[in-house]
Amino acid sequence: MSALLRFVGLYALMYAAFGVSSPFLPAFFAARGLAPEQLGILLAAGTAIRLVSGPLCGRLADLARALRAVLAGCAALAALVALGLVPATGFPLLLAVSVLHAAALAPTTTLADALALSAAAPGGPGPRFEYGWVRGTGSAVFIAGTLASGLAVGAWGLVSIVVSHAALLVGAAGAALLVPAPTRPPAVGPVPATGAGALLRTPVFRRVMLVSALVLGSHAMHDAFAVIRWSAAGVTPAVAGLLWGEAVAAEVAVFFLLGPALLRRLGPAGVVALAAGAGALRWAVMAWTTDVTALALVQPLHGLTFAALHLACMRLIAVSVPPHLAATAQAMYALGAGATTAVLTLASGQLYASLGPRGFLVMALLCAVVPPLARGLRSPRG
Repeated sequence: MSALLRFVGLYALMYAAFGVSSPFLPAFFAARGLAPEQLGILLAAGTAIRLVSGPLCGRLADLARALRAVLAGCAALAALVALGLVPATGFPLLLAVSVLHAAALAPTTTLADALALSAAAPGGPGPRFEYGWVRGTGSAVFIAGTLASGLAVGAWGLVSIVVSHAALLVGAAGAALLVPAPTRPPAVGPVPATGAGALLRTPVFRRVMLVSALVLGSHAMHDAFAVIRWSAAGVTPAVAGLLWGEAVAAEVAVFFLLGPALLRRLGPAGVVALAAGAGALRWAVMAWTTDVTALALVQPLHGLTFAALHLACMRLIAVSVPPHLAATAQAMYALGAGATTAVLTLASGQLYASLGPRGFLVMALLCAVVPPLARGLRSPRG
């Protein structure tokens, strides 16, 4: 229980920091005089540096056997750099500070997941808990953070989100030093002892990266064009917000309640297949209709297409990757999904321009090929 509460505190602080900054950070940069083209460059550069810094810091944490210290250092550095945005002016300086901030922030979630999975993993010493409880706390607090940021901006202006973001990250840095260090024994089975190349030679891990990239990447068109599609069909902003909130609420429910039960009943491979099937259904419906009732019925499938899939992948990584590669594995998992999402986001623009909403059928096809692949997802512990 002590370990669980410490991780709940860490994830609450981390995801509150993300929640207060995410909705209004682009507006903060725009208020500093950045043109839309400059804002696009700034955000794209942040995405690119995350794909590099995450794996590098994950590998460093594994080599130094210092996951907690690297996590705390990244969170503290991100807080310090974020405060540098307050006095910064001009595109070159804002770009430099934002890229450094993104580089420091990128490894925090993967390092936290590596630590939480180690503490929650079955078969090791100490108390055990469901990883989904911890990750679900993050999602729930993220929502609360976004709501709080709106109130803060109304009362104190856009600078308030930067200050609150930094303060929460300082708290997260302190909380990172209080969670248990990884202590679980190595996974059963022959796993190469070296770095990223060894992980890619591990069949289960390769399969996890592939199926997660396909299912999580398929969300790219939804994230970019769902609201545009709904608005063009006459769905009001208020209803669109409710639909989006419904998906996030389902995510939290799966992390806390449904996901652990599904893993016990179906196993990780079965949950991956279920999540992919839910994704194929969800995107097919969105391709053919904007009826609010139909949308309201499929939006909760986000709990399966994201949260359940993530829990299954985390379970497979926990039992098939040895502790000394835990952070590297998490960073590579995030890299595969992130890079695929970036590519599919770019492709979504072309698909939507040429096919309109029928472009969602391409996303459905990506999910449809996953269930056969899931049959090969068997950890060394079955």
